[in-house]
Amino acid sequence: MEAQGDSLVEAVPLPTFSKSPLEKSGLPVWDVEQLRLAVAAAGVALWSWNVDTNRFTMDERAFDLWGVPLSGSVTFDDLSSHVHPADRDRVKAAFAATRAIIGAYEIDFRIMVGEEVRWVSARGQGNDADIVGRIMYGIFLDVTGRKQAEEGHELLAGEMSHRVKNLLAIASGLTAITSRSAKTTAEMAKELTHRLTALGRAHDLVRPLPGQGGKAALLGDLLTVLLAPYDDMGAFSGRVRVSVPRMGVGEQAATTLALVVHELATNSLKYGALSSPTGTLDIACAAHDTDVLIVWTERGGPPVAAPASEGGYGSKMLNRAMTIQLGGSISCDWSAEGIIVTLHMTKDRLKA
Repeated sequence: MEAQGDSLVEAVPLPTFSKSPLEKSGLPVWDVEQLRLAVAAAGVALWSWNVDTNRFTMDERAFDLWGVPLSGSVTFDDLSSHVHPADRDRVKAAFAATRAIIGAYEIDFRIMVGEEVRWVSARGQGNDADIVGRIMYGIFLDVTGRKQAEEGHELLAGEMSHRVKNLLAIASGLTAITSRSAKTTAEMAKELTHRLTALGRAHDLVRPLPGQGGKAALLGDLLTVLLAPYDDMGAFSGRVRVSVPRMGVGEQAATTLALVVHELATNSLKYGALSSPTGTLDIACAAHDTDVLIVWTERGGPPVAAPASEGGYGSKMLNRAMTIQLGGSISCDWSAEGIIVTLHMTKDRLKA
């Protein structure tokens, strides 16, 4: 057993073949040491698998990747116990099927190293190609960085899709609100343009433009700008009421809070008080030594009821924003008169 560098804990038996076309051509052929250097540079971990005994032999990089102690004897079950529970059955089924696969195969799955989750890509040849003495050969690659980037892109795509749908719903709702108070088409066009312009200013707070460098704002001003598009300008003007103490909001917290308020206003416009001609929205705030509570109260809208499931993308986004970015929580009281939403956050996070 070798014990230095990136050598195999128990040397993976190297297959022997007749002379390859490369050798017959007279071109230079890499020796074992050169191949080891290339493998190390690529961050590749080596493994061999005895298909009869299910015994794995791995190099030191593979043991380090899996977070298991160095050993000369590792079974498939030993490694399977480190596979993420959600992927374990899939990985077992996939490996069992590899011998029937024609050509190269690649399986991506998660493993648990303590509390850390890593993504591993296992690659090899199916259909018993290049099998030597009942032993198959392949590699492990740590693809955690790539998977995290893919998850980030999927999250961004989901958020963008959600926002586009919301904006279309908002535009339709604002058109309906404007039509109730406008007496002529010219007046309606003017009011609708004003609302959409205000919506644009509010949207900039939700997603600041690069290079603009937003600064701290007053909580009352922030809420007023965000909710201005939804207030009536005709006979029922003033149905959105904001009553909060003078309090500063930091740049990062302002963006997060704007996202939360924008989502709540969109839901109200689609399903709640703002969808009704006589519905009202009151926002009040109470500040304590270390915490801040913002209470969002809707009245006069259609009957509401608590969702039967955990909620969609918007609900998950609200919970993530409040807990992770504002260090607080969000709770809903689905009263018969209208929903009451309580936003709880810490003062330190609100000023950040």
